[in-house]
Amino acid sequence: MRIEVVGKNGFNPSDANKEYAIKKLSKLENMIPDFDTVSARVVCKVYKSFHKVEVTIPSKSIILRAEVSDSDIYAAIDGSIDKLMTQVRRYNDKTKDKMGKKSIRHAEEPVETEQNKKFVRDKHVDLIPMTREEALDQMELLGHDFFIYLDKETKKTNVIYLREDGDYAVIETESK
Repeated sequence: MRIEVVGKNGFNPSDANKEYAIKKLSKLENMIPDFDTVSARVVCKVYKSFHKVEVTIPSKSIILRAEVSDSDIYAAIDGSIDKLMTQVRRYNDKTKDKMGKKSIRHAEEPVETEQNKKFVRDKHVDLIPMTREEALDQMELLGHDFFIYLDKETKKTNVIYLREDGDYAVIETESK
């Protein structure tokens, strides 16, 4: 596994931080089928009262992602690895042979099951041209944690959403 450990918000991970993250990620070796070829990105951020560690591992059969905040960087790394292991175990349990699929360790391609998920509701959204601020106001008025709107300037569909840290973010779409 290729592992990239980077810092943000003024945090520069030490060699000890990097080695610790690499050591902990090695626990996933027997759980991910293409462990030797995948790459992991560990982003360490520092805030006034806590550290946040985000780990993303895109594999051919599943994308693993965990985000943990803690006052100690090492505890945040441990927590994120624990979350990743839980995700892999849950995926493996869900896709055991009893459902007609193989576990992530043996997955080549996802296999269709008879228990397909079904759509139970369609919702139609009228896209009204507005600014980010207007979309944020609409989202808060509705009491939602996300809102889809048409950007007045770019004329593209965007999604504004409330992040776990209390800030807001926008997903901007592009057509190809």
